[in-house]
Amino acid sequence: MINRPMYVDKIMAYVDTPFVKILTGVRRCGKSTILKMIMQKLKDEYKVPCERILSYRFDSMEYEDMTAKQIFTELKSRLAADGKTYLFLDEVQEITGWEKIVNTLSSDYDVDIYVTGSNSRMMSSEISTYLTGRYISFRIYTLSFGEYLTFKANYGAVLSPKEELNNYIRLGGFPATHLQGYSQEEIYTIVRDIYNSTIFSDIVKRNQVRKIDQLERIVKFTFNNVGNTFSAKSISDYLKSENRTLDNETVYGYLEKLERAYILHRCSRYDLQGKEVLKTQEKFYLADTALRYSVLGYNSDTVAASLENVVYLELCRRGYTVHIGKVTGGEIDFVATRQNEKIYVQVTQEIDSEKTERREYDRLLNIPDNYPKYVLSTDDFAGGNYKGIKTMHVADFLLSTEY
Repeated sequence: MINRPMYVDKIMAYVDTPFVKILTGVRRCGKSTILKMIMQKLKDEYKVPCERILSYRFDSMEYEDMTAKQIFTELKSRLAADGKTYLFLDEVQEITGWEKIVNTLSSDYDVDIYVTGSNSRMMSSEISTYLTGRYISFRIYTLSFGEYLTFKANYGAVLSPKEELNNYIRLGGFPATHLQGYSQEEIYTIVRDIYNSTIFSDIVKRNQVRKIDQLERIVKFTFNNVGNTFSAKSISDYLKSENRTLDNETVYGYLEKLERAYILHRCSRYDLQGKEVLKTQEKFYLADTALRYSVLGYNSDTVAASLENVVYLELCRRGYTVHIGKVTGGEIDFVATRQNEKIYVQVTQEIDSEKTERREYDRLLNIPDNYPKYVLSTDDFAGGNYKGIKTMHVADFLLSTEY
């Protein structure tokens, strides 16, 4: 196992606390492996005996027909008679009523509980009802650029960060695809399998979706429009052009299902002048850039949108809440806030003309505050400072520790 301290260290800070630790994220982003890393640390550093560490994987057929009561009885029977038991419940959303199981165990027994799930319904009102104030959630993402470089160093030669950025965008960051030197086609085969299992298990099967062709067309539209603002009406109009009729409410329903399965991330617009979140013309980003290329095929013309996608995900990994900034006459790609911090980020593939330069810098210069502002590109000369705005290569920004 290749360590992922970005997550493990955060979670380990809550070992032996009364909080249920909930790890969520898209399928195959590494949640189960992170649980194994925590179990190993408990054995090695906390000297917890193996018999007091219980691990269950609920997407196994072994538990398919068991009720919540039966699973509770099984777990209770294996708790240590004296001393704390550490429970690791993987893909727990497969069990109807899992919230009651976890609530009862955490309330009535000496346990430390860690659970994972691949659907945001885990964070629904049901949890609020049963675990109010007694859980901490950790969002797990696919590999960051820094993690990707670490993984690749374990099986092959690593090029310079600026050269590797192109590979990272093209191949994505699902951990399973970077455990050895897979070809591009092998990686896309693995990612297509992740995509198909997510669509079937977390969307079609769970929501009893019957018109799968409609869902697939909406997926195609959103994947093709990563980084573009659009609305449900945009999708409805697109479907009408293909002689398919779908109302806006149904379109929003499909988009929400894709969000719940963590395939899509919704990024709303924020009016910097009116200081309010706008509910129209949102953007959607993918959980990983390889999803787009594995489903639609690789196209170098989409690299600019994928650059935005990787920057968006990196900001989210670092705990920022991210919006698109609406300003007079245009937009700021990202307005990212974290507690009392704020940064503004413009992303462009290259600054190849004076017009592009004015567009990227002027919008930032017109923002009347002193929060850090960045223009990111993949130009070889990217770097420096322009009237207080920091210009960086995207690769350098992704690896930076200064924001």
